[in-house]
Order: sequence, then structure tokens, then C-alpha cells
Amino acid sequence: MHCIVTAGPTYEPIDQVRRLTNHSTGQLGTGLAKRLADDGHEVTLLRGRSATHTEMPEGVGFQQFTTTADLAENLECLARAEPGAGAVFHAAAVSDFAAGQAFRRADDGHLEPLHQGKLGTRGGELLLELKPTPKLIARLRDWFPSALLVGWKYEVDGDRDAALGKGRMQITDNRTNGCVVNGPAYGDGFGWLPAEGQAEHLPSQAVLFDKLTALAND
Repeated sequence: MHCIVTAGPTYEPIDQVRRLTNHSTGQLGTGLAKRLADDGHEVTLLRGRSATHTEMPEGVGFQQFTTTADLAENLECLARAEPGAGAVFHAAAVSDFAAGQAFRRADDGHLEPLHQGKLGTRGGELLLELKPTPKLIARLRDWFPSALLVGWKYEVDGDRDAALGKGRMQITDNRTNGCVVNGPAYGDGFGWLPAEGQAEHLPSQAVLFDKLTALAND
């Protein structure tokens, strides 16, 4: 089976030298790609250029991405080249926001838009407009209509039940086959949510890889 794994962060430019991004090393997605390849699957790993985990697993195809739009283009190209891809594991930490217009507040209170290649600090505080980026997971079912689709839900606020509830919403809203839930709200380990059935607690990354590889093997 051809398995596509996304890993690591996207970034969005603020100006020509600064970026918005997410905390993500790319280690988990890279490890999953390695495990899938070790089990005999054809694997393509899409990993963010700014990921700090740089291991190149043997037998894994590799592509880099930068922005959310760049990751979307990579996925869409893979979908066109191989519409029958068997599984997509979307573990990338896609930036929720892109930078919009930057402003400086004038003495009279009005906001003055700035148009500079590099925003300077000598003028004091700036205001930056944040624009939501497109939800790539919402497009995966159209790109890969017959694939096993697995998303990730990393939650900081709330408790485990709340995090699992958001995972359920992700599955319903995006027509995926399952969701991996983790983060401070979930607590230690990972939660596995199938589209149908009960949530399952997975205590370690190794057990998570076992679970996801078994899904690809079915």
C-alpha cells in the first residue's frame, strides 16, 4: 500500500525575514513513516523544511514543504499522480494563521498600514492582522476519495474528554477514518478515535505506531 505521511510544521511569512509557525519537530511523523516502510509499505514522507528532526529513513520517499499552500500543492500533486493512494496520515502541524497586514498606530489613534520588506522596531509597537489558513484536512477526502485518512488533534486547553470530543468533531467534519488525540489536554500517551467505535488509550508512541501500521495492513 502507498502511505503518505505529513510531519513537522508549516510556516507563514510575516515579512521577508520573519515567520509564523507551530512548535513541531517532525519526529513523530518521521518515526511513523519509518515503521510503515519497515512493514513493507511504499511510503512518501512530506516534512516541513523547518522541522528539527532531520532523520532520513531508509526506503522512504521524501518531499519538503514550507507554507500551508505549499503543503497543499504537494498533496494535490500526489493525489493527481496516484489517486488510489491507500492511506494518508496527516500529522503535520499546520499553522492555523497566516500573517495579514501590519499596522502602526499613529499619534491620533489611526492605524497606518505598513509596506516594508522588513518590519523595523524603531517605531515601537506594531499590530499584525492574523488570517486563518485553509484547513487542509477538510480537502483530503476530495483528493484521496478511497484512502484511509487519519488526522491528528493536539489540544492544550480542557481535559481528556474535551480533547476526545474535538477529535470526534474532526472526524465528522472532515470525513476521516480516525483521529489521533494528544497534547496537554489529553495527558500522557495518545488517544485513538475510530470513525466508528470506542476511544482507545495508547500509552506510548511505539504502541501508536503499532496501531496505525495495523490499520494500514488491514
